Amino acid sequence: MGTVHAKSLDPLPMHGRDLGVNPDDLMEPPEQEPESKQEVLENKDVVVQHVNIQGLGRTKEDLLGYEISDVFHAKNLIDVMKRAHVARLRLLRLGVFKEVEVLIDTSEGKDALPNGLDITFEVTEIKRLTGSYNTMVGNNEGSMVLGLKLPNVFGRAEKVTFQFSYGTKETSYGLSFFKPQPGYFERNFTLNLYKVTGQFPWSSLKETDRGLSAELNFPLGVTSHTLKWEGVWRELGCLARSASFAVREESGHSLKSALSHSMSIDSRNSAIFPNRGALLRINQELAGYTGGDASFLKEDFELQLNRKLFWDSVLSASLWGGMLYPIGGQPSCIADRFYLGGPTSVRGFGMYSIGPQSEGDYLGGEAYWAGGVHLYTPLPFRPGKGGFGDLFRTHFFLNAGNLCNLNYGEGPQAHLQRLAECIRWSYGAGIVLRLGNIARLELNYCVPMGVQSGDRWDTMTRAAAAPLVLFLLKHHRTFFLRLS
Repeated sequence: MGTVHAKSLDPLPMHGRDLGVNPDDLMEPPEQEPESKQEVLENKDVVVQHVNIQGLGRTKEDLLGYEISDVFHAKNLIDVMKRAHVARLRLLRLGVFKEVEVLIDTSEGKDALPNGLDITFEVTEIKRLTGSYNTMVGNNEGSMVLGLKLPNVFGRAEKVTFQFSYGTKETSYGLSFFKPQPGYFERNFTLNLYKVTGQFPWSSLKETDRGLSAELNFPLGVTSHTLKWEGVWRELGCLARSASFAVREESGHSLKSALSHSMSIDSRNSAIFPNRGALLRINQELAGYTGGDASFLKEDFELQLNRKLFWDSVLSASLWGGMLYPIGGQPSCIADRFYLGGPTSVRGFGMYSIGPQSEGDYLGGEAYWAGGVHLYTPLPFRPGKGGFGDLFRTHFFLNAGNLCNLNYGEGPQAHLQRLAECIRWSYGAGIVLRLGNIARLELNYCVPMGVQSGDRWDTMTRAAAAPLVLFLLKHHRTFFLRLS
């Protein structure tokens, strides 16, 4: 799979026993023959005359024309092979083919040029219907997850995905439709219909969301953008009878209709263990102007810088921040606020156990900031170098942050002063394990500092999560993993 085939251009070497006789002295030099087609292809420019695709079933040819048209611009054999390889990757990226093979051959037929080439893509399409079944254990709950996927529904890389989760406590489902723009796969449209339930023990809160969302993804220069509308019917309830009165006040039903925009620039070479590059992500969310009960403006950002040092060590610096501004004079909802603390933000503190709280239930805040400096080094003495040992890193870190509510009648200087008060911070060391290219597992010893009354802290922290899950948890959002 993934092999590019081409005719050999070099003649086979011929060797025999050395008799001490020069063959040129025994025979007359032959007449010079015209250049063979192989020599032309090797030393001169070539022309791609035909591109064929074999193995198509339900896939439309016009979709593939956008992905392979670049091979016609190749000028020599090396360029042909490079562009054919890129075209193969673009075809696989569509998610409609299981295998793609490339065959490069000299042109044949009446219209064949001396330097002409024909390229053939041999494809194997994915089945019309695929499914999956697995079990999940977490958050004191076991669940059975069933998934169905219909790839290439209408022949132009569309995809319908359905996932159903039946748990010992809750049941969730999600249905999505994905449609890319032909020729520009990064520009795509997604429609989601879902019901998800999340439990947040740090707030003694349970949230059930039933909603519909539509999002448009597109690149613009070096940036990637997402425009999204979401309409959701939220049901908030108490997770335990001991829930505080402040949480009970938030219980009930509400409608939220929000427009959001996300912009990101990511030049990192890896999302799990980057050793170079940077990440900038900025999010805006406006709720209330398209209906619903919730009305607010929410802004947050994330910045990460990575630099490789000596001895394969990496220095990483991160900064997060956000602010929520209620509109219309009504207070913000506990489900929309920011939360801080734990292995995904300020290590050494309990999960989301920083900031305003009532009777042991953490209520979140309308403004926050967090930052960290991390040093990742190989394990001492480099055990398992070049193999299993490369999955581990030694981790030294310093984290800090704060979360609070602001009085928007005051000026920016008062807001900054409030965010600078009662800073929680921690330092420590540990070991990080990379789980493939989708997640990481941390085991750290932390020393929490700046602990305030009501904060929960822990000297040992453990975390295992993928980057997408970390982003969703950081914003206290329920999430539903879709099949890709």
